[in-house]
Amino acid sequence: MKFPKPHTLKQIAQLIDCEFVGDENFPVLGMNEIHVVEPGDIVFVDHPKYYDKALNSAATIVLINKEVECPEGKALLVSDDPFRDFNKITNHFKPFKASNAQVSDSAQIGEGTVIQPNCFIGHNVVIGKNCVIHSNVSIYDDAIIGDNVTIHANTVLGANAFYYKKRPEGFDRLKSSGRVIIQDNVDIGASCTIDRGVTGNTIIGEGSKLDNLIQIGHDTVVGKKCLIASQAGIAGCVIIEDEATIWGQVGCASGITIGAKAVVHAQSGISKSLQGGKTYWGTPAQEAKEHLKGLALVKQIPKILEELKSKK
Repeated sequence: MKFPKPHTLKQIAQLIDCEFVGDENFPVLGMNEIHVVEPGDIVFVDHPKYYDKALNSAATIVLINKEVECPEGKALLVSDDPFRDFNKITNHFKPFKASNAQVSDSAQIGEGTVIQPNCFIGHNVVIGKNCVIHSNVSIYDDAIIGDNVTIHANTVLGANAFYYKKRPEGFDRLKSSGRVIIQDNVDIGASCTIDRGVTGNTIIGEGSKLDNLIQIGHDTVVGKKCLIASQAGIAGCVIIEDEATIWGQVGCASGITIGAKAVVHAQSGISKSLQGGKTYWGTPAQEAKEHLKGLALVKQIPKILEELKSKK
């Protein structure tokens, strides 16, 4: 998320009431999670295991819970609770704004687009031309939808990321300020849920088709011309490259990549990145041919045992 205008390191430190290391006029342009940070962004880190990754990332401002040696060309915000203060910054620059209309006055809806009854269209939503948004669809603030998109009933675009920190008193949610972007010629089935990015974008690429009852997690990027069948669950920060096919009830762990033109058979569990151009099945997902060979060999075990008995 980029701020409406540049701020200084001192201004951000004052906002969250913390110490800083670096020039007080050091420019701060926005905030992002580590996988999408750019120069000028704030990234937060609250565990020594990830200090080096954050300090060496593209982010030039690191919100951290210990004063450490600051890399050249960067600055630190030193906080006793970076998670809490990252949320404070989100609340300041992207506060929740209640709506008083089913279709916000700030929404932009293109020529030829049909919005069926009982839909909710939030603030700053942009919907392109010749779309059909069926009844009871909820499109939260800041979503961007291209041309020729169809969204079926009861789908929700832009719910919060499923991202929590465990504390003694319960779970503390990391607030979401990102967007959902649906590109041209996408079809989305009934009762799907596509979560907004924490600070970046969740993207469904041009020409992709989603069946009913699909969950897409925060900051996931689905490429062009992908097919995802019913009841698939895709976690956050996943990259699904162009023309991949994911069949029904597939579950996918966070932070992995599914290569272009990969095919994943139904009820598979994806725990690590998969190469493109291959077919997968099973839990954990593996190349389908190898998995089937293994199953065939397992079926031979009783026969082998009988042969061993007969030789005694």
